[in-house]
Amino acid sequence: MYLPRPLRTALAATVVLTALPLAAATHADAAVTVKRAKSLVIGIDGATFAKFAPANMPNVKGLMAAGMTATSNLYANPMAPTYSGPGWSTIATGVWPDKHNVLDNNFTSPNFGQYPDYATRLEAANPALNTLVVGTWNPIPTIVFGSTVDTRLGGVSDANTTTTAVNKLSTTDPDATFVHLDDVDHAGHDYGAASSQYLAALSAADAQVGQILNAVTSRATYADEDWQIIITADHGHTNSGGHGGNTPQERQTFVIAKGTGFAAGSVRNDVKITDIAPTAVAHLGVTANPAWNLDGKAISTLTPDAFDSLRPSLNTRVDETGIPSTVKGWTTTAPSGWSIDNSAMPAGGVTEWRGWSFATDEFWTSAELGQQRETNVRARDVFAVADSDEWDDKTHNAGQFDSTLISPAFPVTGGAQATVSYATHYKVDGPQTGDVYISYNGGTPQLLKSYRTDHNTVEKFTVNVPAGATNARLRFRYTGTNSYFWTIDQVSLTP
Repeated sequence: MYLPRPLRTALAATVVLTALPLAAATHADAAVTVKRAKSLVIGIDGATFAKFAPANMPNVKGLMAAGMTATSNLYANPMAPTYSGPGWSTIATGVWPDKHNVLDNNFTSPNFGQYPDYATRLEAANPALNTLVVGTWNPIPTIVFGSTVDTRLGGVSDANTTTTAVNKLSTTDPDATFVHLDDVDHAGHDYGAASSQYLAALSAADAQVGQILNAVTSRATYADEDWQIIITADHGHTNSGGHGGNTPQERQTFVIAKGTGFAAGSVRNDVKITDIAPTAVAHLGVTANPAWNLDGKAISTLTPDAFDSLRPSLNTRVDETGIPSTVKGWTTTAPSGWSIDNSAMPAGGVTEWRGWSFATDEFWTSAELGQQRETNVRARDVFAVADSDEWDDKTHNAGQFDSTLISPAFPVTGGAQATVSYATHYKVDGPQTGDVYISYNGGTPQLLKSYRTDHNTVEKFTVNVPAGATNARLRFRYTGTNSYFWTIDQVSLTP
C-alpha cells in the first residue's frame, strides 16, 4: 500500500474560483446554508458497457436510473491504442492523448506539466480542498494523479481498494475522490468479454461500487452535502479477450452521472470521457481557465448543435455492406438552415458518402477500420463528414469529389468583430483540399482558412465584419481524389 503524500504545493496554472465548497447566503433575513459540494469518480477498468445489460449490476443500474447515461467512443492508433495508460490519463486530465502524450502503459514522456489531473487543478485553485485517490493499478495513484493530491493510496486488490476507500469516506472528509477498480480488466484478459467469468467480475465490481456508495450515504454529514457521482471506464474488451485495438467493443466507453443537474433516466450522445475532469472541477466551484486548453467541457455547459438534431432521422446502410444492417448512422439531408452544394460532384460512388454527409462515429468508423477515422475524437454526436476515400469505393463518373457544406446566415454586427469556431479533423492521403469561406449579406465568398496538411483541433479565430453587414455564412469546400476525409462539427459564428 502506498503512503499518502499530503503535499500542497500550488501549481502555476491560472484558474477562476467561482465558489467555495462551503458557502452561506442570506435570503429574507434568514441564513441559508449551501450544501457542500462533493465529487466521487469511480473507474472500472476494462468495463464493456455492452455487457452491462446481462450482468447483475443493481448499483450501477440504479445510478443509471437516477441519473444520466452517455456512451461514446475512444480514439485508436495512431493517436493511441486503447490501453489503460492513455484512457485513465484522458479521464483525469480532460484532454486527448495527442495533448497529454500518454501513448501506452509505460508513461514514457507524459505531458502532465501542461495538462495535470483534475485533483491537481483543484489543489492549485483552492488548497483547502481535500483530495483523495485510491487505485488498484499502481500508476493511478503514483503517476496519473500528481504529488499535490492530499492522499494517494494504492490497493493490493479491488477488495483492499474498496475497503480503503470506504474507510476514508467514512472517517475523513474528502471533497474530491477518485477510486480505481481493476479486476474486470483481468477477467477480460483471462476469459473474454463474452464469458460468464467476465459477467461475474462486473457483478463483483458493482457490489464494490455499492459499498463505496453506501459509505457516502452513511456519512453523518451526508444531508448537508451535494454529491456528484460519476462512473466510467478507460476502455472495453473484445469478446475473445483483450484490448488495444480499434474495434467497437474496445473503443466504447461510458459516463454515468448522478447528482445536481442530471435528470433521472436521461440518455445523452454528446458526452465524452474528457468531460469528466471539467465536470468534477466545476462542481467543486472552479471554472476551467481557457488557457488550460481542455478538450472536455463541464457537462452542464454542453448544448446540442444543429447536426445533432438529425439523429432521429439517420438511415441504415445502402452501399456500405461492412456495417451491420441494423445500425442507423448517416444522412445527406442537411439540418434546417444548412445546405449542401453537390453541383460539382460526379454521379455515382458510394451512396452514403456522395458529397458532405452527416454521420455518427459508430457508423462512419465501421465503414472501414484502421484508416484513422477513429481519431476523430473532437466531434460530438452527429457530425458532418466529407470522405473521398470511401465514396471512391464504388464506380462513379469521371472527376473528383467536390462538395460544399453551407451554413445558415448567422447574425453579425457590421464594423465589429465576430468569432468563428468549429471542431475539425482534416486527414490527407492523396490529392485533397479543404477551404473555409465566409460571405456577408449574400456577397462573394472570401477565403477564410485553407487546409492542406493533417489537422485535428477545435478552431477559434476572429473575423472583422465589414461595415453594414448584418449576417454571414460559412462554406466548407472539400475536394479529393481517393484521399482521406474532412470532418466538421459544433460550428458557431458569434458576435
